[in-house]
Amino acid sequence: MYQAGLVLEGGGMKGVYTAGVLDFFLDKGLEFSSVYGVSAGACHMASFLSKQRGRAFAVDTDYLEGSDYCSVKSLLTTGDLFNVKMCYHTIPEQLNPYDYEAFNRYEGKAYSVVTNIETGEPEYLRIRDMKKDIDMIRASASLPLVSRNVEINGKLYLDGGISDAIPLKRSIKDGNQKNIVVMTKEEGFIRRPASQLSLVKVRYLKYPKVYECMAERHAVYNAALKFIEKQQENGQAFVIRPKKPSQVGRIEKDVKKLRALYEEGYQDARECFEEMMNYLEQ
Repeated sequence: MYQAGLVLEGGGMKGVYTAGVLDFFLDKGLEFSSVYGVSAGACHMASFLSKQRGRAFAVDTDYLEGSDYCSVKSLLTTGDLFNVKMCYHTIPEQLNPYDYEAFNRYEGKAYSVVTNIETGEPEYLRIRDMKKDIDMIRASASLPLVSRNVEINGKLYLDGGISDAIPLKRSIKDGNQKNIVVMTKEEGFIRRPASQLSLVKVRYLKYPKVYECMAERHAVYNAALKFIEKQQENGQAFVIRPKKPSQVGRIEKDVKKLRALYEEGYQDARECFEEMMNYLEQ
């Protein structure tokens, strides 16, 4: 196990890129002492830590045709675009069983990054038991406007990406002097101001910090990119990210596109493997 942080950005279905990177890591037997997952990155972190190669991609693609997985019907009937019962219980407990015992053997620390909608601040929830703590993963992946708020220990949470999309700063604060950062946005990407802010303001009238987070999200994200660039220069970050824009949307149902992006992630990890190992071991 490398004493290093593994930081996993979200990005909706673009997260299949991360699934490809992580499957390459599994093929090489790589483990990291701390893992920070945001939104889709938190979901893929789960299968990586249980060492179930291929599971993350399968979960993303095997159920796309069903209205009980990701659909407007689910949104209208349950309040969640991604059906909670299907995604966080039926799939891991029955259809594509999660290896809870394998996760329990992981000797490092796993964190799901969430946003406290009352304070607007990111929180880094330690996952100790994947079955009991599954709502921590759900909260991290609960997108504003298309998900219900998730209550954990009396606090309400939504998507971690709206407050800390790439938590490298937190990993460094936790003492990780070396960090592997897997991003889903291509080189040269700059986040633009969010659309639908008027809807956000109305939907979260009781929680104005959600609106503030969404309004400032582009500035916070672009500042994080500059921070990451500086950490690459001083040796505290090694970044793996797409080289070009993908054709995959945040909510994508074209399996061929998803497969291509997954394979791109796997290949990018393969190509930089020697350089990454030199970084980790120097």
